[in-house]
Amino acid sequence: MAEYKKYHCMECEHIYDEAKGDPDSGIAPGTRWEDIPENWECPICGAPKSFFKELLF
Repeated sequence: MAEYKKYHCMECEHIYDEAKGDPDSGIAPGTRWEDIPENWECPICGAPKSFFKELLF
């Protein structure tokens, strides 16, 4: 399986880590970005999913 990726919010710089998920929002650890509902919002600032970009290392 491919490595987990990370995505950052361009509004507040919050990092969504696929390995950790977002349990407070009901997103289980290991949830891939493409499997997160389109209506999910940044848990810090409320920005829409479309405001996140993949972190490239």
